[in-house]
Amino acid sequence: MLKPLHDYVLLEKEKVEKTTSSGIILTSDKEKSKLAVVKAIGTGVEKPEYKVGDRVLYREYAGTNMKVDDEEFIVIKDEDIIACEG
Repeated sequence: MLKPLHDYVLLEKEKVEKTTSSGIILTSDKEKSKLAVVKAIGTGVEKPEYKVGDRVLYREYAGTNMKVDDEEFIVIKDEDIIACEG
């Protein structure tokens, strides 16, 4: 697992899924969720209001996206997290 440095946070992106009336799950790349799960927090983040495992909302054009083993991650600055659930 990647470990973010300084004031960066590693998030695992949530997939947007829609279920049809027949029970088929559809995923859409057009409609990207801005919700993600915190996977790791850099040591430069002072007194974060969230912890590993919390779901957070982040700014739309923030961070660097990456794909590892079919999972989507984003590395963003702490200041780009705008809300948390947890």
